[in-house]
Amino acid sequence: MTDLENLWDDYPTGKAPVTSILAAAAGEQRRRRRVLLRPLLTAGVVTGLAGAFVAGTLVDGGSGPGSPGGIQALPQRVAFQADLEPAKSCDDLLATYRKRGKELVSAWGWGGGPYYYGQRAYLESASGGAPVDGIADGFVPLRKSVRNPRTDRVTNSDTGTNVQEAGVDEPDSVKTDGRLLVTVRDDDLVTYDVSGSSTEKLSSIPLTGIEDAEVLLSGDTVVAVGRDDESDDEDPGTRVLTVALADPSAPEVTDDVTYDAGLMSARQHGEAIRIVLESGLPQLDFVEPRGKVTEREALKRNRELVAKTTIEDWLPTVTAGGDSKQLLDCTNVAVPSDDLVLDTTSIVGFDAGSPAKLDAIGLAGHTGIAYESVDHLYLATQAGGGGWGDCIRCLDGLGSPVVRGPASGTSYLFDFELEGTAATHVASGEVEGSIADRWSVDEADGVLRVAVGPTSETGSFNSVITLQRQGKELVEHGRLDRLGVNEDIKSVRWFDDLAVLVTFRRVDPMYAIDLSDTAKPRLLGKLKVPGFSTYLHPLGSWRMIGLGEGPDGKGGWGAQIGLFDVRDVSRVKRLDVHDYGRSFRALAGADPRAFTWLPDERTVITVLERSARTRVGFVSVVHLVDGKLQQRLVQVEYGADVDDVRAVPLPDGRVVLVTGDKAQFFELS
Repeated sequence: MTDLENLWDDYPTGKAPVTSILAAAAGEQRRRRRVLLRPLLTAGVVTGLAGAFVAGTLVDGGSGPGSPGGIQALPQRVAFQADLEPAKSCDDLLATYRKRGKELVSAWGWGGGPYYYGQRAYLESASGGAPVDGIADGFVPLRKSVRNPRTDRVTNSDTGTNVQEAGVDEPDSVKTDGRLLVTVRDDDLVTYDVSGSSTEKLSSIPLTGIEDAEVLLSGDTVVAVGRDDESDDEDPGTRVLTVALADPSAPEVTDDVTYDAGLMSARQHGEAIRIVLESGLPQLDFVEPRGKVTEREALKRNRELVAKTTIEDWLPTVTAGGDSKQLLDCTNVAVPSDDLVLDTTSIVGFDAGSPAKLDAIGLAGHTGIAYESVDHLYLATQAGGGGWGDCIRCLDGLGSPVVRGPASGTSYLFDFELEGTAATHVASGEVEGSIADRWSVDEADGVLRVAVGPTSETGSFNSVITLQRQGKELVEHGRLDRLGVNEDIKSVRWFDDLAVLVTFRRVDPMYAIDLSDTAKPRLLGKLKVPGFSTYLHPLGSWRMIGLGEGPDGKGGWGAQIGLFDVRDVSRVKRLDVHDYGRSFRALAGADPRAFTWLPDERTVITVLERSARTRVGFVSVVHLVDGKLQQRLVQVEYGADVDDVRAVPLPDGRVVLVTGDKAQFFELS
């Protein structure tokens, strides 16, 4: 038998990073808000927080979910036990919003003017450097560990989604319990019986009022989360619909809850569902310098508008059963320091069967990243490089600074313990460097691990930093610097005592980092190959798959899949690589839900697109045989429907291929 066959039982499917889940905008009948821009060459903004949170939920509870006055409050509790304290009153909170808003507003409104980079801009840094061919594979062993850490066995969620964290489910366009499959198609919820020899369509029901919906599945209840279709691109709005599947042939929408805030994150822990929302800034009737209105006059008028705002302009509302209320009580909102980019972030928990019974707390500032482990939620900020590109509008017409970017180069972290629908703040911390996204954050055995890129506070390299909770603080416990000098982080994969980090500028260094002693992370070795991997998937303690881009050997550059030997992580080897060609792109690099690992079949299914005159979608079926990749392409879709192609594994080993208009069993050979 081959090495692969000898240890086949150790090949898992994996916890995988998932891209941004849902875009959001907001309802016309609600307060209009405009999201503050992220600085140039960053994916987010830095914050400094010395403010306050408090326990709490909605007030003036109604009679029950789905009925008039149906928004219910949970009992008050002490939900903030660390360095954060609640606002003392609505007047206190409003004074903070007004003060910081007046400092932020310019003669052109929020930001505005010649250095305003466009609304809701999330501008990421360029990878830099052109790809080159002809670089031979080579592994450079560094420190040899006494006991090398190993890649781990991980599994998909019970509903078939390739998720970031085992035990924490994420929304997707498809969910299954092994017998019933539900999928969203053109904002209709479609159900299939997948228990027989062929799939059988049972029903279709419109998800009225929601756009770009994705779903979570809890027993016989579907929770659909998406953009409120009564909103527009400038007004963040989120809609949550609950659908009862007691009779899958006759599903029924039982609850409809809307928020006038955009969705940052949605996660499911058992029956508990948690969403993190961003409200942005009030959309006011600002003036601009034009005609007889000078910059000085426009600035004065705009500051007067901010000074007249009410608390309702700043805090989000929630509507259920015709009952609309303020989502957050004023004393349930943190008052941040002046370093925090102005926004309102809400953490909302509810049970799948009671979506109008809410546990909600808030923060008067912007974080941008939400990562959830099985029992913790971490909110994090994204520091910038500290240069001119970190300004949204550095000077107003009078030569005064208006909007300053994250020049400190420090990222801030906030730790919340989770219990049911409740989130309790227990610690805060900070790291020098920029956290790119939630996939750069991980927790294991109570230790927080983060991968950070360079800022003005670091050298021109990447780092892995570990933090431990000491009292009310997240304190740096260990760090490893100088990973990928002058290179960008492309992907990170975390294990219990190991991290695999990929950086790129001209070649692909893959770093293996020993985390078995979290106080002293150490570099075991690195592998240099052409191209880079944007998604890594462990197949157990012997093999790992990398999906990304690289040279095709014909002078072109396109999608590729590589098979790595990770039995000795101090000497990682690339066993084989398949190049798809210059016109192909692997979707798993941006959305790992487009990747499926079938351990019993020794097979990978991943979605690719080819762009020419039109966009064409394929599934790549890759069999692992004797350490080699045997690949075939199957054309399955066109256009925008390519994004929703999913290969869904069932417990009995069969696979359902979901495309734009079908859900049918898929033959692997």
